[in-house]
Amino acid sequence: MSRIGIRLKKSSSDRWPPCAKNGNNTEYDEQKGIRAGQQGLACTKITGRGGQTLPKGICYKVLAEGKADGRHPGPRSIVIAHYTGRTIDGRQFDSSRGGAPLAIRLCDLIEGWIVAMQQMCVGDKWEVYIPAEMGYGKFSQPGIPANSTLVFEIELLGIA
Repeated sequence: MSRIGIRLKKSSSDRWPPCAKNGNNTEYDEQKGIRAGQQGLACTKITGRGGQTLPKGICYKVLAEGKADGRHPGPRSIVIAHYTGRTIDGRQFDSSRGGAPLAIRLCDLIEGWIVAMQQMCVGDKWEVYIPAEMGYGKFSQPGIPANSTLVFEIELLGIA
């Protein structure tokens, strides 16, 4: 599988819509370009099973704890991680498993990864739910429809 899914970052000229929060999961707001309530669905799904919420509607569940040494990556850190990316319906679109881990500057990834990984320590393995506007928003990517909530299993292997 290609790693294009997580390496792309929105350009500064892109305008990403805010999340609609009217709670109706079937209503589509064309002006905002997202399904209403999509963010709430992802957070409810994970927090109902021991998950936690981060800023900007990002949710995570700890699968394994690493070193509790207080060292976290910053936005300019180079992170080394294994990951698997899926859409909210479970379709896998990308993975580093079975190959070399991803090594990239954190600020070059989607905003959802930036927010989540700054809270992780080396050795942590999390399942992270990223609302569409913290991922690719109204833009589709190979294997990722526009306005998709993304689910990543991320294991932070190192910080450079």
